[in-house]
Amino acid sequence: MQPYPSHLVQRVTLEDGSQVTLRPIRPEDAEIEQAFVRNLSDEARYFRFMDTLRELPPNLLSQFTQVDYEKHMALIAVTERDGRQTEVAVARYVVDDDGRQCEFAIVVADGWQRKGLGSELMRALMAAARAAGVRVMHGNVLAGNQKMLRLMHRLGFTARHDENDPRTIRVETML
Repeated sequence: MQPYPSHLVQRVTLEDGSQVTLRPIRPEDAEIEQAFVRNLSDEARYFRFMDTLRELPPNLLSQFTQVDYEKHMALIAVTERDGRQTEVAVARYVVDDDGRQCEFAIVVADGWQRKGLGSELMRALMAAARAAGVRVMHGNVLAGNQKMLRLMHRLGFTARHDENDPRTIRVETML
């Protein structure tokens, strides 16, 4: 595992004036990651996982929080209150076998949507992937997830229907 990439930590002010810290996830974030997933709306969980999962099973929680910061990067957005951090969004990529492409995923808590957080988080994730030598970022979005498709369009991703699964749209951008 690579050393913790502290150079990726940044404080951002969102469109509504609220502030969050974007930072790489750490193994000790398992509790706030689990709480984040539990507190997502059913729709947000379904759009992210394409499943009705209510919480992360132990093996997936470990996989999501114990990343190597090289082939698998996860950035979380956290707020702090009374000395405790709360996760409000997460975006991650996993590098494909060719080392030049990666697949991404992102989810923003319902109460934090429409504030520019998704854009800030994706731009940070894209920059991290670019710095790691990745040239293409892609992902699969459920066709009904219009908010995500609009975000991807604003960020310059192209979109096309997946021939193998009519429920999903493949989005992709050069980095």
